[in-house]
Amino acid sequence: MDNQSQVTEFIFLGLSQNPDIQKMIFVIFLIFYVICLGANLFIVVAIVYSPSLMSAPMYFFLAFLSFLDACFSSAIVPKVIVDSLYERKTISFRGCMTQLFAEHFLAGAEVIILSIMAYDRYIAICKPLHYVTIMSRRLCLLLVGVAWVGGFLHSIIQMIFIIPLSFCGPNVIDHFMCDLYPLLKLSCTDTRTFGFMVVANSGLICIIIFALLLISYGVILYSLRKYSIEARRKAISTCSSHITVIVMFFVPCIIVYVRNPSTFSFDKTVAVFYTIMTPTLNPLIYTFRNNEVKNAMKKFWNRTIISIEK
Repeated sequence: MDNQSQVTEFIFLGLSQNPDIQKMIFVIFLIFYVICLGANLFIVVAIVYSPSLMSAPMYFFLAFLSFLDACFSSAIVPKVIVDSLYERKTISFRGCMTQLFAEHFLAGAEVIILSIMAYDRYIAICKPLHYVTIMSRRLCLLLVGVAWVGGFLHSIIQMIFIIPLSFCGPNVIDHFMCDLYPLLKLSCTDTRTFGFMVVANSGLICIIIFALLLISYGVILYSLRKYSIEARRKAISTCSSHITVIVMFFVPCIIVYVRNPSTFSFDKTVAVFYTIMTPTLNPLIYTFRNNEVKNAMKKFWNRTIISIEK
């Protein structure tokens, strides 16, 4: 008997069973989601419609990162918002697998794009004379393609872990979304081997890439000693924004996936942070001290207002 004939749907316990708290969840998540979607897409459009920024690799990758943040949040948060209106929160087996695939596909692509952005900063600061030659438009497009393919392969590997499992009994997930460990806990199959594979594919990869990124930014900051104070200040401002986003992305990933599944106790607060808080804060972090992006956004906003008034 296949998985779908045994369990056709899963039931989420959500963040709370209290009706009053669920109303608060609806309002809070809706506000954050609107801000997240609006801010990220606004950055994408502002950069795309600014020829000077779109031609710069750093802003080209920033636009792609903002697009990924908007998509990642959209794969999870709208379902949470709708579920908060109902006492019984369900998702079909196929819907659960689709959400799981989308979540890891987009997160995998984001891991790669953050690594690419670190490489871009390394070339810009450590090899400025060769920057234009190395970071050509062709290479930028190729690297974005690598991010898509890498995210897809990462997600496919996760699905290979989950799809063969047998779900023959309980179907209640103590969570507000489908993820690997909550599903492993419901499986009738011995999941110890699968659990360690999840740790290897997600947790260890997060730790390794996180460590390499921190080392690379350490090298970048160390190399700034030979620059002028003004150039140093500008580079540190850019790198500090990147490092903040990297920490906000990788620390929750490490907390969630670098655990023994047999002793795993899921912290839904961590999931709230990386599904809605991080994608909402990322555009604010990148634009707060970046005058070029802020000016591009102001120009696009003014142009839009003028077009509407006409």
